[in-house]
Amino acid sequence: MSQIPSAADRVYLVTGGNAGIGYFTAEQLAGTGATVVLGSRSAERAQAAVDAIRARVPGARVRTVGLDLADLGSLRSTADSLGVQRLDAVVHNAGVLLEGPERRETGDGNEVHFATNHLGHFALTHWLLPLLEAAPAARVVTVGSFAAKSERLDLNDLQSRADYRAKRTYGRSKLAQMYFGLELDRRLRAAGSRVSSVVVHPGGALDSLTPSRPPVHVRTRWASLRGSAAALVLQGKHAGAWPAVRAVLDPLVVGGELWGPRVFGLRGRPHRERLWAQLEDAETARRLWETSAELTGVAPAPAV
Repeated sequence: MSQIPSAADRVYLVTGGNAGIGYFTAEQLAGTGATVVLGSRSAERAQAAVDAIRARVPGARVRTVGLDLADLGSLRSTADSLGVQRLDAVVHNAGVLLEGPERRETGDGNEVHFATNHLGHFALTHWLLPLLEAAPAARVVTVGSFAAKSERLDLNDLQSRADYRAKRTYGRSKLAQMYFGLELDRRLRAAGSRVSSVVVHPGGALDSLTPSRPPVHVRTRWASLRGSAAALVLQGKHAGAWPAVRAVLDPLVVGGELWGPRVFGLRGRPHRERLWAQLEDAETARRLWETSAELTGVAPAPAV
């Protein structure tokens, strides 16, 4: 898209909209005139993001909602507290990447990366689906990661009990998210739903190439100099948000597609990519869906 269209009558939810790619997704969507809701665990950080967006987008209609994807029991009330009659899109962006060698679990007993990045969004979609179905042509946009491209899911060790390495577990949790987005679209199509599901990834997005948005993000001169060489192949998080924003707004984007940066999948304007080889495995997606339904106790099921 060469120009962002107006979406003044629409409502969008961005999970993890208080920082990083989620913040820039929210900022760019706010520029359309839409009502943008930032889902965040921290009310303080979410308000800082709201203030930063309003400083950049005069008259922005942006607000917050409490969201803890690691707490499955809280997600129904999150959906209820949106206080809207319909939801035109949700951007499943929030994620966690822990440092350190220790495997950690949520209060529900699930590994933290898998629980937050995948299971939480899976369950949240279930509770949001009535609001999405109430919109004329809503979209679920799932933000994966380029780090997932080299990973494969181990359906026998989704919780990384036998093989835990933080970065690898993170990559696999994001891959699970991407499988979910594609399987969701298959199920929506089968049910004749007007809701569609699109998967995107931001490529290589670095803080050092990201413009300042104080107090959400402040780029120092040293960081700018350090990131200048990387700019040949990577980009900032403001640009990493472009695939998600296009997936929300572009009427030509179709459910079941994968969108990412144009240049080697790492930087540049968004374009439609061919599905990665592992993402074409519908059987793995189906089995992951069934396991996710068992672990969460819910499953996104469109009305038929």
